[in-house]
Amino acid sequence: MGTPLDTAPQHGPRPLTLFLSMLRSETAKDPHARARALAGLRAYQDAPRLPRVAMPEAIACDGRIRLRDYGGDGRPVVVVPSLINPPFVLDLAPDNSLLRWLAGQGLRVLLVDWGTPTPADRAMDLGDHAQAVARLCDGLDEPPLLVGYCLGGTIALAAAAFAPVAGLALIATPWRFDGFGEAGRAAIADMWTAAQTTVEQLGLLPMELLQSMFWQIDPARTVDKFVRFADLDPVGAAAQAFIALEDWANGGAPIPYAAGRELFDDLFDADLPGRGRWSVGGRIMSPRPPLSMVEFVAESDRIVPAASAIGLSDQRIVPAGHVGMIVGSRGRGVLWEPLGRWLSDVPAIR
Repeated sequence: MGTPLDTAPQHGPRPLTLFLSMLRSETAKDPHARARALAGLRAYQDAPRLPRVAMPEAIACDGRIRLRDYGGDGRPVVVVPSLINPPFVLDLAPDNSLLRWLAGQGLRVLLVDWGTPTPADRAMDLGDHAQAVARLCDGLDEPPLLVGYCLGGTIALAAAAFAPVAGLALIATPWRFDGFGEAGRAAIADMWTAAQTTVEQLGLLPMELLQSMFWQIDPARTVDKFVRFADLDPVGAAAQAFIALEDWANGGAPIPYAAGRELFDDLFDADLPGRGRWSVGGRIMSPRPPLSMVEFVAESDRIVPAASAIGLSDQRIVPAGHVGMIVGSRGRGVLWEPLGRWLSDVPAIR
């Protein structure tokens, strides 16, 4: 079965070419590590894949954006995933699914599925996505609790300005983009500058280009994980867990051009949210709207640094990484259960 590293956008460099260029740079003084990483990459590409659990049916839609019902009885909880990468990290396997676990805790769990944009969606920015979430929330029988993961949390916070919600839980959510550090922001800016003309022509930001930008945040770790994979049994539990996460990290639908431009120009470069200047639908977005809020911050997050969090009075530091807090072996104890308790304790809106 092929993997996202085999694919490429219609224009621009192939992601495999970009990966190999990074590999050559990172292993210039270590040919053994280069050989092991290449062996690991080939083993990853050739390894069998377990079938993925199908997503449940949608109960509502707003254009291509759907609200999928994960069941459960009780108050509605709308989970907003990132626009970057597919949402199935929240439902990775039947025995490792934050969504299905929450549905068993006296909550009705609904997932926002962004769908697959086309060039006709090129003008849809982050605020448009937030307002689509707000319209879906408005269609429910009562104001829901919102849970946002990664960039989905940034979008969920904006959505809360356009629809009544009972509370908002943010997980590994960036807001103060200067917290990514000068070097990281500069590297991302360079990649965006190189890609922007192609993306504008396409009307979409292909996930392959976006993923190559994130490789630059920690290239040594990107190479090392394939070195380590070379020693695993490809059908063993450890290898299959790696494959599921790597397929998630390399997969996903493209992002509309306007959303990509806003992400890189207005958020990463200008840090408009952190400076109190991010506007959605003509309104300046406040990081502290008048509602019950909590933020869970991953202590060892290499993707969304802890320094980029809002800094709410109810901030929970989670002893895990960006992905580990969701699907790691300690995820249930350090995130799932505290999140479930918080959601259950939020007072209903009367």
